[in-house]
Amino acid sequence: MIATSFHDDLAKAVEVLRAGGIILYPTDTVWGIGCDATNAVAVKRIYEIKQREDSKSMLILMENENLLNSYVTEVPEVAWDLIEVSESPLTIIYPAAKNLAANLLAADRSIGIRITREAFTQQLIQRFRRPIVSTSANISGEKSPRNFAEISSMIKDKMDYVVNYRRDDLSESVPSSIIKLGVGGQIEIIRK
Repeated sequence: MIATSFHDDLAKAVEVLRAGGIILYPTDTVWGIGCDATNAVAVKRIYEIKQREDSKSMLILMENENLLNSYVTEVPEVAWDLIEVSESPLTIIYPAAKNLAANLLAADRSIGIRITREAFTQQLIQRFRRPIVSTSANISGEKSPRNFAEISSMIKDKMDYVVNYRRDDLSESVPSSIIKLGVGGQIEIIRK
């Protein structure tokens, strides 16, 4: 089925996510491969598709920072300020995740979370009612595609659904900044 409108696209993507499937979708940064962040079987499939070691954690997207307490044991106070003042996409690595697929987490149980401000992903996550995995649409170690046209057919062919929205957007996207927070509020800049 090919969705014909923004809302059809959302409905089909949510249906695939609820069934444990994998989607290719536009985000506030680069196009992402995604699944239900609480489904370990779906997460495992993404590692296999990307040919990525499962010891390398992936990040998740949420549409609202109010959900952080549901998936992070203790949100350092500085996180709220960073989210509020950030003008561009920012991924924050939190120290102790909970209620997520175990194979999604780093060895130290940390998780990278980005609050998306992009319309499609915000509505997708709101309708799905759970965070979704977001990892670049490439084989591990290869260059991240900057737009849909650069995504390999090897990736596209392994998806259960490829979102139609923004496929024709040829602007070059860039990955988010990444900051790691410690339990005591220590800040480490991973990527500017």
